[in-house]
Amino acid sequence: MIATADAPTAHPIDALAQAWVPLRPGLSFRPLHFAEDGYDLQLRVEPGTVIPRHRHSGEVHAYTLSGSREIIETGEIIGPGVFVHEPAGNVDSWRTVGDEPCVIHISLTGDIDYLDERGQVIGTTNSASARAAYLAWCAAQGVAPHPALA
Repeated sequence: MIATADAPTAHPIDALAQAWVPLRPGLSFRPLHFAEDGYDLQLRVEPGTVIPRHRHSGEVHAYTLSGSREIIETGEIIGPGVFVHEPAGNVDSWRTVGDEPCVIHISLTGDIDYLDERGQVIGTTNSASARAAYLAWCAAQGVAPHPALA
């Protein structure tokens, strides 16, 4: 099919050419796609970094590209080549194990609610907040956002 002005077209993004956008110490991401209720990204988590207890309102599809992480609640180690599906409502926390960063390709929908020890929401992220973080980083660095992500 030949693309026309009315037909949808693909938007390739060279993930390896994208810079890592820092979110907090030990955690950064490469955005790949933003939609109204979901997004795709590569997450880089440095050795020893903990992702605190959180709940997903939508589904998560995560494929580990390199490094390893441990699901704190179960002790399960997730290494390179392992795919994880988390259904909506899943609650977990995890940490990077080993000497190398853990890089994960993640596709998700909905919100991520971070929880305190009583299960109360103390913070939320989603496609809009991830996109805002990316655009703010681009502005601060003086670089143009990728056209498919702007």
